[in-house]
Amino acid sequence: MSSLPLTQHPTAAPPKEARPSFFYDLGDAESWLAAERVNGALPVVPEWVPVDARRLGGAADDPLDRDAIERVARERGLQPLRWPATWPPASREALIAATYAKQTGRAVAFSLAAFRQALAGGRDLGDRDTVLLAGAAAELHPRALTQALERGAVAAALDDATAAAAAAGVRRVPAVRVDAEVFHGDAGVDRAARVLAGGRGGAGGGAQRADGGTDGSVA
Repeated sequence: MSSLPLTQHPTAAPPKEARPSFFYDLGDAESWLAAERVNGALPVVPEWVPVDARRLGGAADDPLDRDAIERVARERGLQPLRWPATWPPASREALIAATYAKQTGRAVAFSLAAFRQALAGGRDLGDRDTVLLAGAAAELHPRALTQALERGAVAAALDDATAAAAAAGVRRVPAVRVDAEVFHGDAGVDRAARVLAGGRGGAGGGAQRADGGTDGSVA
C-alpha cells in the first residue's frame, strides 16, 4: 500500500504591529521637547504626523510653563531657548509646510528645523520667511514650498490628518499612538517606548483610548 503524500500547509506569519505615530504641532513647545528625542527614545522610528492642535477637540491646555520647558531643555542639553516675541505663533502655514514636507519624505528634517528656528532662533513661525528658512534646511526648494502653501489640497491633507488623529483618540500634543493606545505629553514618549519594548508599564499612567483618559505633561 503506497503512502499518501503529505500536504504542506504554509505557516502564517505573525501579524506585524502597526508603526507608531508621533503627533505634534509646530506651535507647541512641549511638542518640540518630544520631537528632539522621539526617534531615539522609541525602538521603532515613528511616522511623524503634523496636526493642528487647535482642532483636536480636547480640553484646553493649562497655561504654558516656560520655566519647566526651559529646565527640561537644559537638562537634555538642547539649544538654549530664545522665545519668539509671539508665542504661541500663528502656526497654520508652518503646519501646511510640514504636511507638504511629509508628502516628500522630509517631515523630520523640516519639522526639527522649524522648531529650532522658532525656539532656538527666536523667529516667528507665522512669518513665511521663517517657514522658507526651515524648508531650505530640509532641502525643500523655496518655489516648490511656496506653491505648496498656496494649494488647497495640502491644507486639506493637514485637516484630514488632524481629524483622523482626533478620531484615533489624540486629544492634545505631543502624542504617540501605539496600536489603539495614545500616550500624551512629553512623558508619553517614555510610556510608549516601554509598551513597544514589550512592557505595559505605560498603560496606567499616560495612555488613553478614544473615550478619554490621562496624559503625561512636562511638569
